[in-house]
Amino acid sequence: MTRPMDAPAASTPSGARPNAVFAPGALASLVALIVLALLWELWLAPLRPGAWALALKALPLACALPGVARRNLYTLQWASMLVLLYLAEGVVRGMTDAGLSASLAWLEALLALAFFVCALGYVAPFKRTARMNARAKKS
Repeated sequence: MTRPMDAPAASTPSGARPNAVFAPGALASLVALIVLALLWELWLAPLRPGAWALALKALPLACALPGVARRNLYTLQWASMLVLLYLAEGVVRGMTDAGLSASLAWLEALLALAFFVCALGYVAPFKRTARMNARAKKS
C-alpha cells in the first residue's frame, strides 16, 4: 500500500526513482522559511517598527507550499530558483545588519540553502530519467 506522500506527483516521468528523503526536508525548510519571514518582519526585528510590507516576501513562498507538499516537480523546480533570492537576501542582510536581524538573516540563508539542496536532491532522479528517455527516443 502506497501512502500519498511516498508517491511522486503524476507529472513525473515513468521509471524515475525519487530520493524520497529530500521531499520532507524541502517541505520542512520551506515552512520554516515562511514562518521566519513572517516573524522576522512583523515582530522580531522589522526594519521599521510598524512596517509590515516586508512581511509580504513570504507570499511567493506560500504560493509554492501546496505544490511542494504534493511533490510536484514543476513547483519544486521553480521554487528552487525562487529561493535563491532569499539566500541572497540572507547573506546580504547577514553581512550588513547588526544584532538579532543579522542572526535571523543568516538563519534565512541557511533555510534557503537547505530548501535548495533538498529540492534539487528530490528532482535530480526525475531529470536524469527524462534525459535518458529523450536520448533513447532519438536513437
